[in-house]
Amino acid sequence: MKIRIAALLACAFACAPSAMAQTYPDKPLTLMVGFPQGGPNDILGRIAAKALAAQLGQNVNVANRGGSSGNIATEAVVRAPADGYTLLLVGPANAISVSLSQNLTFDFRTDIVPVAGITREALVMVVHPSVDAATVKDFVALSQKSAAAYKMASTGVGSSPHLMGVLFSKMAKIDPPIVHYGGGGPALKGMIAGEAQMMFEPMSASIEPVRSGKLRALGVTTATRSSVLPDVPPVGESVAGFDASAVTGIGVARGTPSAIVDRLNKAMNAALADASVREELLQTGGEPLPGTPADFAKIIAGEIVKWGDVVKSAGIKQQ
Repeated sequence: MKIRIAALLACAFACAPSAMAQTYPDKPLTLMVGFPQGGPNDILGRIAAKALAAQLGQNVNVANRGGSSGNIATEAVVRAPADGYTLLLVGPANAISVSLSQNLTFDFRTDIVPVAGITREALVMVVHPSVDAATVKDFVALSQKSAAAYKMASTGVGSSPHLMGVLFSKMAKIDPPIVHYGGGGPALKGMIAGEAQMMFEPMSASIEPVRSGKLRALGVTTATRSSVLPDVPPVGESVAGFDASAVTGIGVARGTPSAIVDRLNKAMNAALADASVREELLQTGGEPLPGTPADFAKIIAGEIVKWGDVVKSAGIKQQ
């Protein structure tokens, strides 16, 4: 009798994840976004949530948990049940925080399971219209002559635009003063007001001020041109070897059954194959990023190493 009970218990524990996966999802999901509403992360998160909901047949609600460079949202997912109902919008801040953030109660590399990519988005190198530079080479030449006159705006210490600017400055051999702002909105406002002369900003946020003439685009950070700003060349054509982007996707808590990870991955890939979803993502300046969970994990691992090297070489400290 004891043997039979033990066998039944063993089966119950072993079969539970499989049974869970077969009925998944049978209730709404939540996508945690580590930044406030209206910004690039929130925009992508809401596109992804709507697209996933259409594929899964369940609502996917977006919950914004801003603060601490996205770590508040990440910790919420880490602490959530590993059942696939609480998702994380994974972005550049997660890869950067591995090297920059101290005293975290979790390890993003082991506590979050990469599920699927959403987009790879170029950032745009923009300058204030008063800057007498039509190309990246022009700006580098101006900055080399008088670095103090050409300040670089940052969306915050350790942010993707900040580190991209630091990487560019190092490779271009310039040393512009950095003006740190509390986010992308204030940084763009400061740029338009002429408080700073150059910055790197995600395509989704920079398109409008570029098209309206409030700012001038000199280059995109990816190795190829963007279909949204086709006349803007890659920064790498002027600064050899420069190639950087903002990678976004979704992840879940460690321990989530592999069958559920695969279900979510297939749903995201199916969404990215939908013409209307692709067009919506392209309009934000991002290229859809389909692939397996292993593909996305490899990309994120590369981003962690890339930005970790920048943080270390520049001696950037969390503030």
